[in-house]
Amino acid sequence: MIEAGPIHPEEERRPLSVSELAEEIRRQLRPLAAVLVKGEVTGLKQTSKGNYSFSIRDPGAVLQAFLFGNVARRLGLVPEDGQVFVFRGRVELWREGRLSLVVDYVQYDDVGQLRAQLEALRRRLELEGAFAPERKRPLPFLPRAVALVTSPTGAVIHDLQETILDRYPNMEILVYPAQVQGVASPGSVASALSRCNAEGRAEVVVVARGGGSFEELYAFNTEPVVRAILASRIPVVTALGHTPDRTLADLVADAECRTPTEAGARVVPRKAELLSQLQERRRRLQREAARLVAAHEERLARRRARLLEVVPALVRRRAERLGRLEAELSRLSPVHQIGQRRELLRSLGGRLEAAAARVLRRRAAELRGREVPARLERTLIRRLQAAETALGQRHRRLEALSPERVLARGYSITFDEAGRVLTSAADTAPGRTVSVRLARGTLAARVLQATAPSPSSPRPAGGDGTSPQESRP
Repeated sequence: MIEAGPIHPEEERRPLSVSELAEEIRRQLRPLAAVLVKGEVTGLKQTSKGNYSFSIRDPGAVLQAFLFGNVARRLGLVPEDGQVFVFRGRVELWREGRLSLVVDYVQYDDVGQLRAQLEALRRRLELEGAFAPERKRPLPFLPRAVALVTSPTGAVIHDLQETILDRYPNMEILVYPAQVQGVASPGSVASALSRCNAEGRAEVVVVARGGGSFEELYAFNTEPVVRAILASRIPVVTALGHTPDRTLADLVADAECRTPTEAGARVVPRKAELLSQLQERRRRLQREAARLVAAHEERLARRRARLLEVVPALVRRRAERLGRLEAELSRLSPVHQIGQRRELLRSLGGRLEAAAARVLRRRAAELRGREVPARLERTLIRRLQAAETALGQRHRRLEALSPERVLARGYSITFDEAGRVLTSAADTAPGRTVSVRLARGTLAARVLQATAPSPSSPRPAGGDGTSPQESRP
């Protein structure tokens, strides 16, 4: 049992308040404002405000630690239970009397643990098919713009730009700066890839770094970077430098290069070579076009020669056929047939008159010789006169049917271009040439209007092109 003794005069002084004591402790802790602590993470919890609290321990002690959410987002890393890190921060006494390390930087320390985590992530990605060759996309043959996700300073970006512009001088290059080393690099690289896809200006993106150790390249083995590459709509090429170990970023990328120079040569062709290929293809096209034109001209020449051989004979045959048709039409023409009939009637009439005269003379001689009575002679004379009268009437009717007599009364006969007699306005059309035969001479005319008769209109009785009243005697 501890007994309270009296307070001696030299100990008599004003007691400190709790706040004053806490402030004095903070003043004494100021030299620990940037301390480095190494230990294993345990008991990680996230608060409702997005901050993280955990413990850092080693075999001899445990220290409470605190990580603000905005610092974790900037670092791109949240420590996990069981991992060993080197933490940088300040020792802080909270109002509730709790002593904690407020962390502002985290660095990996346990390489063996990192490799175990890497292998676990690799197996999980392999089960998802993230490394399958059929998932990877072909790179564009000639991109409009190339995006670079790398550090904005150093030799890597210089090598990439120099290689690309040397191969294609007017290629557009878009730089998305990112931290490629340290604890903050996973979040920085993932954020740069996200911005590149959101803008959508580039057609291929190169994620590059100048090599390094396993720990220095560990950012490209983290899940945030791998997921950002898998989610990219733009083909991704990695160029992380010479290293014996391929990173997970290399395995999921659409194309993998060992150096930035190789990546620059992979994403753009040489413009001079393209121009040379275009010139050669243009020459080949010109030669092929000239060959095809020559072949077509040769075929046309052969066809022209055959036509020159065939056409004259064809024209002669057509002309002979046309002559035969014209002769047949002329022979079958109503005018020609009427003329022939008229000449036949005239010949028959003359022969009949001569025969009748001979018969009359013979009968008269016989009657006179036999002293036929005068009454019989008068009867024969009347019959002969009646026959002559009937023959004269038929001759006049035949003359009345003659086309020349119809034409003499003011009528005409119209022929088309082929020499056919037109009997209806429907047999021709405006603009065609016709010939009009008159009683004296022929007219050449052009049809201005052709009006076909209505179905109720009477059709001409004759087929010779004359008026229906004049087609019959």
